Amino acid sequence: MLNFRRDRKSRHTKLAELIADNPMITDSELAASLGVSISTIRLDRALMGVPELRERLRTMAQNAISKLQSLSPSEVIGELLGLEPDKWALSVLRTAREMAFRFTDIVSDNYVYSQASSIAVAAINAANVIIDSMRGEYKGHAHVGDVLVAKAKVGVNHEGRKIVSVRTSVGDREIFVGRFIIEVLS
Repeated sequence: MLNFRRDRKSRHTKLAELIADNPMITDSELAASLGVSISTIRLDRALMGVPELRERLRTMAQNAISKLQSLSPSEVIGELLGLEPDKWALSVLRTAREMAFRFTDIVSDNYVYSQASSIAVAAINAANVIIDSMRGEYKGHAHVGDVLVAKAKVGVNHEGRKIVSVRTSVGDREIFVGRFIIEVLS
């Protein structure tokens, strides 16, 4: 393994790879991955011209919203961070106390589904679309304070319908998988 503490060029290369693989990675996660301090990561990002997490997410959101056709930005549940129309979409939803069931800290399943269905529709490059059907499975629960990351992937197109697979996770734990059949209306 390379010693990233001493080899700045290798560290910068690895830092760029880690951010490209996961734009939502934090400075502390980067520091842990590279075995250096958070201040070293911040200095390296500054030298490389890589903005902090908030700025990276803001830029991603602005780019994604500019490509959005099937929904207005206010109709997307969560924050749209990435969109390549008719290919994929990415959103995050930060959970809050009012999203939980009354006497627990478990987030209500309707928020998980709403995020997934809105990102499935957002992934389609058409002005008028509707969900024709959905098959899904809840694989776990989200808790208050969790950040839900939903990734949509557009699949086959058949007779004006597109199949969109959505996977929602909290960290590295998958909590929802859905397959949406989206109809493009004329």
